[in-house]
Amino acid sequence: MTSDYLAIYLNDHLAGATVGRELSKRAAQSNEGSELGSFLERLHEEIVDDRTTLEEVMDAVGAGKDRVKTVGALAAERMGRFKPNGQLRGYSPLSRVIELEGLALGIGGKLALWRALATLADPRLGDFDFVALAERAERQQEELETHRVQAVEQAFGQAQRTP
Repeated sequence: MTSDYLAIYLNDHLAGATVGRELSKRAAQSNEGSELGSFLERLHEEIVDDRTTLEEVMDAVGAGKDRVKTVGALAAERMGRFKPNGQLRGYSPLSRVIELEGLALGIGGKLALWRALATLADPRLGDFDFVALAERAERQQEELETHRVQAVEQAFGQAQRTP
């Protein structure tokens, strides 16, 4: 039963990684030619690499891929594109904030995944450096947060801070 739990857990994360791959690709394209766009292109490449690593982990432990979850995740990401963004058509500053916050949630989940896998004493996982993967996710979080704060300020104006 424990291996069933692991397979379900990994498939849940694969679904999330699928959403992250699609969202990061779309966000990079929407911000092409800017500093944020360059960051998002690099982040997208890393998200694709991390998703590939997750698939390798799944192969190593014999966890089959649940196509229903993956297709469902793709459908949910596509449906999320129809969320009102304050404009009748096109990309808005709110779109950017929502995309960056979605990516932040995904990276947080990925960080939890790598940390969880690092605690397992499973010899099938010996070839994976989950500590390095977690460190990369932490760096991604830090870099993304800088851009997210800038996007919030652009979308909503400088917040008035009172002591």
